[in-house]
Amino acid sequence: MSDIVGPVHLIGIGGMHMSAIGQLLLERGIAVSGSDLRPSVLIDRLVAMGATVAYGHDAANVPADTRLVVTTAAAADDNPELAEARRRGVPVLLRAEMVAKLMEGKRVVAVAGAHGKTTTSSLIALILVKAGREPMYLLGGESRDLGGHAAWGHGDICVVEADEYKRAFHEYTPDIAVITNVEPDHLDYYGTAEAYSEAFVQFGKRVPEGGLVLACADDPGARYVSDVLGDDPMRHETYGIEGVRYWMAKNITLTADGVSFDVTRGGRSVGTLHGPVPGEHFVRNALAACAVALSLDVPFNVIADAVASFQGARRRFETVGEAGGVLVMDDYAHHPTEVRATIAAALRAFPERRVIGIYQPHTYSRISYLWDEWLTCWKGLSALVVLETYAAREAPLPGRSAADLAAAITGVETVYAKDFDDAAAKAKALARPGDVVFTIGAGDVVEVGPRLLEALR
Repeated sequence: MSDIVGPVHLIGIGGMHMSAIGQLLLERGIAVSGSDLRPSVLIDRLVAMGATVAYGHDAANVPADTRLVVTTAAAADDNPELAEARRRGVPVLLRAEMVAKLMEGKRVVAVAGAHGKTTTSSLIALILVKAGREPMYLLGGESRDLGGHAAWGHGDICVVEADEYKRAFHEYTPDIAVITNVEPDHLDYYGTAEAYSEAFVQFGKRVPEGGLVLACADDPGARYVSDVLGDDPMRHETYGIEGVRYWMAKNITLTADGVSFDVTRGGRSVGTLHGPVPGEHFVRNALAACAVALSLDVPFNVIADAVASFQGARRRFETVGEAGGVLVMDDYAHHPTEVRATIAAALRAFPERRVIGIYQPHTYSRISYLWDEWLTCWKGLSALVVLETYAAREAPLPGRSAADLAAAITGVETVYAKDFDDAAAKAKALARPGDVVFTIGAGDVVEVGPRLLEALR
């Protein structure tokens, strides 16, 4: 980052990745300003560190002495702050381009995939911290173990969650690339499942000779990418719990309290891991983290200690509170596959209790191109509240609203809620003592949980 000259202005500073950039710059003594649509805990943290933040987007938000502007990919081309930067001749970088600059000189571990990348990258970072390796990290969620989602570190390794939206991960040149799964997403940008898959192939090809690609071959999409990359010059290893993989989790035990499994490498036993996070999906994520750590010469006992203590990222199967005999939980799941995994883990963790969901769709396009899956991924719930869509960067699509989705779901009692207070009221009416209610989604549905608890009290 030797050529980064501040002050730096961040458009969309409240986003998870953008706020991580802001934090790292501030840690290095570079002045930071930014703008976003609404306040957040992440912004509050940056302001406490010295950042100046404006709400709304306006040319006047860009300070006169700004030397560099960094923008989220979600910002439109006609954003007034981008226009102002161009008018002044101030350089503009996309978020991923800035992350690549920040990581220069580090050995990069990049974790990509439609699901599981936050948990996997958070666990890798935690293992490296416990090993005394002082990693730099930029995560896609706040780690309860690490106390945040970014740190400069003083070691030579950087762990980054590699986001595939608008091919952001093509800016990275990882020494180790993890591919957790390749299940079509962001089709509003990619257009086809084939184009989405090809983006992961190109990501894998960015690993230089002598680097490592670690792919979960249990997932058909990741297995396809693995097969395509098989003849490339980098080291190439698979992991999973099915068939024959180079890294295998065997003798798996799943309980309400977590998981236990044996790790084998090339058919040879490495040791046993125990983790407090329920679900088969965590077995794969922990196995990937273990494989990365062993490839970086971390002792297995350090890995085992980290996995055993792992609390996970915030908004991943997280307890919000309990009132009136109703337990309220929260989860970031925003794809049908993630929802199924969350529900399966909930039913295993609470076998004697009814489970109710409060789901907030994330973008109209994701409702649309995954419509059939959204209609069938709720099996196991006793009831479901569908909250108005978190639109993010999009305009509504006819026939694909949250209300349309709620009306089309069958097999589960489903109602539509127009806002947070309505969702809390409807969930309270559905719930009874002994139930577990999950707020689900990638937007601001997390705000419903506290309101529901207050209503229950």
